[in-house]
Amino acid sequence: MPATVAIVGRPNVGKSTLFNRLVGRRLALVDDTPGVTRDRREGEAHLGGLSFRVIDTAGFEPAATGLEARMRALTEAAIRNADAVLVLVDARAGILPADHEFADLVRRSGKPVVLVANKSEGKRGLEGAYEAFALGLGEPVAVSAEHGEGLADLYDALAAVLPARGAAPELAPAKPIQVAVIGRPNAGKSTLINALIGAERLLTGPEPGITRDSIAVSLARGGKHFELFDTAGLRRRGKVAGKLEKLAAADALRAVRFAEVVVLLIDATHPFEEQDLRLADLALQEGRALVLAISKADLADKKELSAKHLRREADHWLPQARGVAVVPVSGLSGEGLDRLIDAVVATHEIWNRRVPTAALNRFLATALEANPPPVAGGRIKLRYMTQAKARPPSFVLFGTRTKALPESYVRYLVNGMREAFDLPGVPIRVAFREAKNPYAGKNRRAGR
Repeated sequence: MPATVAIVGRPNVGKSTLFNRLVGRRLALVDDTPGVTRDRREGEAHLGGLSFRVIDTAGFEPAATGLEARMRALTEAAIRNADAVLVLVDARAGILPADHEFADLVRRSGKPVVLVANKSEGKRGLEGAYEAFALGLGEPVAVSAEHGEGLADLYDALAAVLPARGAAPELAPAKPIQVAVIGRPNAGKSTLINALIGAERLLTGPEPGITRDSIAVSLARGGKHFELFDTAGLRRRGKVAGKLEKLAAADALRAVRFAEVVVLLIDATHPFEEQDLRLADLALQEGRALVLAISKADLADKKELSAKHLRREADHWLPQARGVAVVPVSGLSGEGLDRLIDAVVATHEIWNRRVPTAALNRFLATALEANPPPVAGGRIKLRYMTQAKARPPSFVLFGTRTKALPESYVRYLVNGMREAFDLPGVPIRVAFREAKNPYAGKNRRAGR
């Protein structure tokens, strides 16, 4: 296992900017507004010859209460679990009382510390970096996370405190299933993921909109490995207010695009609202496998959570994903967690499924015999079909005048394939190609 390094410091000193610099990607949201980061985010960092796990943590004020107190608890847990701690200060702002609070917090942990003076570019920044000596954490490393300056010095400081395994190459594990958990604000996404991993890893509470970043959490369960992405609650576009909510929404949408399976969490007390349907359609339009998790099952009427009722409701509201898995869950009581994981695994296998060409063309012949294409200004001929790719299942249908095929007939074929080849809960894509006429051009050449 690689070593773990936690980045801590008061709000707006550049922790997320340094995190993004170390992992080589823009994973954490960055903004001038203090307190953007609330959860702790983890990533694989590489600096020179060092490879290590890095944790971005929330900044908080010393007198933390309510939500800030819960943020502080997550930061303290990150420090306990780290092999070394980077204490970040803002060289341009100088040393503030909150910096001393973080210095004391890390000093009490007994963990190896590297003091980093960020925003040290230019004469003013360099002069401010020297003020950090007052924290009693040793010589500050002057860096500019935004401009990538001072990273060689940071490498030397980290190499001196990390255990030997921090520089060792990490063996690549089996690729986990990428799962994005999405839903409306306050649907219980973070609570569900905490219940799945059996730890208070993500910040939760009654306040809507706590989650801002899309936070990745690893899970091993039932012999399978997963990477779960907790995302910000998504409201209707017209209700999204402020730059931070827009950034959080964009981050959540990016998580959907990079996921393999999307778990849409629907509040059991207000199920299948318009925004739920929009989010389901978004996942399907992006080509992701879909699983519906009905959250807060312990608060809902048991009759409305019966398998028969949920199946009927899901197929009515989401006909484009007929047969999608629907699982009642409760993050508080733990109800339905194993069934949810089973549904994710099964839907992921369907999403990867390939159908033999011979079986496809037997299906096509039967479908055409039972219901031939309509005559729309001329005869439409469908000759044969094949599967172009999986993830999601995508097919190519060859014929003549395929552009005149009505949408209703395409739905007939898709629904037939879904039933014939057991493809519930995943988008099915069909592209059409005009079959080449082997006699095209021959009469013209013969008449010359």
